[in-house]
Amino acid sequence: MKARHSLRRDPGVAAFPLPTGRGFLTMDFPIFDGHNDSLSRLSPYTPETIAGFFSPNMRGHLDLPRARAGGMGGGLFSLYVPADPALAEDGKMEIVRMPDGSDVRLAAALDPAYALQVALAMLAGVFRLEAAAKGQVRVARTIADLRACMQAGALAWVIHFEGADAIDPQLNALEVFHQAGLRSLGIVWSRPTVFGHGVPFCHPHTPDTGPGLTDAGRALVRECNRLGIMLDVSHLNEKGFWDLAEVTDAPIVATHSAVHAICPAARNLTDQQLDAIRASDGLVGLNLEVTTLRPDGQDDPDTPLELIVRHMDYLVEHLGIDRVGLGSDFDGGTMPLALGDAAGLPKVLMQLRQHGYDEAALRKLAFENWLRVLERTWRE
Repeated sequence: MKARHSLRRDPGVAAFPLPTGRGFLTMDFPIFDGHNDSLSRLSPYTPETIAGFFSPNMRGHLDLPRARAGGMGGGLFSLYVPADPALAEDGKMEIVRMPDGSDVRLAAALDPAYALQVALAMLAGVFRLEAAAKGQVRVARTIADLRACMQAGALAWVIHFEGADAIDPQLNALEVFHQAGLRSLGIVWSRPTVFGHGVPFCHPHTPDTGPGLTDAGRALVRECNRLGIMLDVSHLNEKGFWDLAEVTDAPIVATHSAVHAICPAARNLTDQQLDAIRASDGLVGLNLEVTTLRPDGQDDPDTPLELIVRHMDYLVEHLGIDRVGLGSDFDGGTMPLALGDAAGLPKVLMQLRQHGYDEAALRKLAFENWLRVLERTWRE
């Protein structure tokens, strides 16, 4: 595609040069990543794991040096509660009958007390890590915070919960977590909660994999709207998606998803879902993880970056250039070898520019669109 947009600079963001000399482009704007699991990877937060985030290493996909090398200015940093290690393996999964009659293995619901305990420990660890950063990274709670971080060259963390497992049906914990900095919430990961049902990791399969939101889930949507917490539909099944679309008065956002018409995984978005996201003036952060990109759904790192461009073209065609961003899923899955890790993010922009996206379009995809949808969603 050939972008047709005039160059528009955001006066609230300082020049943000990316590294040169390795075939990368030099651009004067940051990248905002709509989803990564890097903070979850550091749990439990020990002095060693905290120190490791600030030192160059080859563990995972993202740390502070690689974020800076890749031009990251901030992102939605996910906190995900894993299955209870005390349970036997067969207690961590359930066999679930799909609407089409097939049986799939789906992660079992978590014990709420366990989920709350782990979420609190992880959130406390994030604040310890922020303190250790001495201003190099900051938790951002407002658009002003985000812009201030980017202006100062600090990495902005927006706290996201991947699954509402730790939130009680009375929503008391939601209020507390919001005060602590929670600004983005996935109602489910790919397992059920008291609020709704997640999609299994099936390919090929539709996202129509179970019941919709519960009454508690609808109440959760309304309360998140009131508080200004962005809701993420990336792991929500199709019936839950349409229930949320009916209830919410905020833009519909998928922080890390891709195109079902290209990769028919249950996790990806159908054309009808894309139409609803466009109608809400929402956003899709394109997932860079290979099983959501590849038409065959294989977990194969030998996946060309041209496939990222193919998904991006499709999203831009269906949503418009103002409603698409990046949602890497770093530290949550397999990345293409050509991308590698967070330091390779400029390669994605280079592929897009070579394909015909001009600088104005790249700025939108890199960070402007995310700031727009967050500004529309958050209560300042």
